[in-house]
Amino acid sequence: MPEAARAALPALFISDLHLTEDEPANVAAFLAFLQGSAREAASLFILGDLFEYWAGDDDLETPFNAGIAAAIRALADAGTAVFFMTGNRDLLAGADFARAIGATLLEDPARVRFGDRDDNDGADTPMLLLAHGDALCTDDLAYQAFRRQVRDPAWQAGFLAQPLAARKAFIAGLRQKSEAAKAEKAMEIMDVNADAVAALLREHGYPTLVHGHTHRPATHRLTVDGRDCVRRVLPDWRGHACWLRWDGRDFTPESGDAVRI
Repeated sequence: MPEAARAALPALFISDLHLTEDEPANVAAFLAFLQGSAREAASLFILGDLFEYWAGDDDLETPFNAGIAAAIRALADAGTAVFFMTGNRDLLAGADFARAIGATLLEDPARVRFGDRDDNDGADTPMLLLAHGDALCTDDLAYQAFRRQVRDPAWQAGFLAQPLAARKAFIAGLRQKSEAAKAEKAMEIMDVNADAVAALLREHGYPTLVHGHTHRPATHRLTVDGRDCVRRVLPDWRGHACWLRWDGRDFTPESGDAVRI
């Protein structure tokens, strides 16, 4: 798989903010982040589920969505390069949304190279493998079947052809069913599968993997085919705004309240 992008350091990584106007404190924390710490970084990576849901790029005119997009665009205009990857809640965010926020749209997964090619005394510049993380939860067979359906281009085209109000009603129903289904599933089923992680790392040359989705922030050190690998899981933002900073060598968790990952 070729590199998806090159980015400057330091870089910040966030995911699973699940922004909604029903949770103003979470929104305020994100806006403060965009106006503060994010402006001190060279790059910001949003790895999915920025919104609680996204019904399509024609929903950009909604005042709440437009305000969030404008705030991210202000960060990009101020000089921080923004990269965006869709998650399971905002998978319908596309090129129009990326343009509105001034971001580079990344596929899932994406290999991103950091720094200048002359960094590290001529050695290879550092690279990370980035993902939302839901594709790795292969033990949840029902969810993976649903994921394949909603990521099919033909399904998306048909869905986006419906009126916006109908799409929002459909998504509201899905959210209710999803919460009910999660309550009946074992927690282990909703976490990543070790074999799926190993296969992904093997396919991409055993890089450090950064992802979100599971809401289980942690640093996992593992061995794949005799290679030492690292998997870093980002936290969700509900109740604790938190991001990961990377300078090319070390990861540093930063937060409004101390959440160690």
